[in-house]
Amino acid sequence: MNEPVPARVDATVKAGLLGLVDQVVGQGWTVQAVCEVLQISRRRVERWQQRRTELVDRKPGGVAVNSVLAEEVAAVLEVFDQWGERDRSHRRLAYRGSYLGRFWVSPSTVRRILIAADKHFRPIPRPVKGERRPFPDWASYRPNSIWIYDTTHFTRCGAKVLIIEDLVSRKWLTHLVSSEETTTQVQAGFTTALESEGLLEAALARAASGRVDPTIDDGLSPILLAVSDNGSQMIAAGTRQFMAMVAIAQHFGRPSTPTDQAWIESLNGTLKAEWPHLLAITDPAVLRAELDQIQIEYNTIRLHSGIG
Repeated sequence: MNEPVPARVDATVKAGLLGLVDQVVGQGWTVQAVCEVLQISRRRVERWQQRRTELVDRKPGGVAVNSVLAEEVAAVLEVFDQWGERDRSHRRLAYRGSYLGRFWVSPSTVRRILIAADKHFRPIPRPVKGERRPFPDWASYRPNSIWIYDTTHFTRCGAKVLIIEDLVSRKWLTHLVSSEETTTQVQAGFTTALESEGLLEAALARAASGRVDPTIDDGLSPILLAVSDNGSQMIAAGTRQFMAMVAIAQHFGRPSTPTDQAWIESLNGTLKAEWPHLLAITDPAVLRAELDQIQIEYNTIRLHSGIG
């Protein structure tokens, strides 16, 4: 042979080389001399001789120490069939298996086993959204008939800002900067808005009559309609009592449906988009002063589809 034996040869070549070595050694040669002539490592020949019945190359790496056993795969699939509809996640299913003492594998291993077995979690069904409730007939589409309010956050200074807007005219009525979101802020905000619009005395007088009925358009209907989402401060008992005291009816949007309050959501988004420096303020007093100036600009200078 003029060239050395390649690093990788199949089982047939190995068997032929071993037969040649055996034949020459039988004629008085040493194994070392034969290996030098064949240009092959003696250790390599001895390794082949030790496993003459299995000369086919094995898979590199052999058997992984931490490979998943067939029993563990079966346990994962069994737990999936039992708990899949409840857990709906390969992470939760991995923890569920360890809690039950059925298997101990990582979430990624559970995911890989389920994919290989063509097992899939069904997504959590979303609740069906009902139809949006229309505004009551007595709430006419004119200024100071329908107000909408919400609370937006300014995280840098840890402030929550309650803003009240006239839904029809898009007028920014008032705002209140606070560190809390409770019925106290709602009451203070609406009191300020009623005073600024000259409606507080009329609202108190109408509520004092004791005959306010939102279902009857007799001149004693609520003075206006307050639209909001279902936040805790909006649906609180204290807020309901205050609204009744000032003859304001409440209207709530559907849960998890911000488009039902699109008017005030638009104002909140415009405020942070057109005056982005507000997001960098760290002092609530500075934020309050800036909002006072921006409210005047929003209502008197900025062009939009509502005011004027």
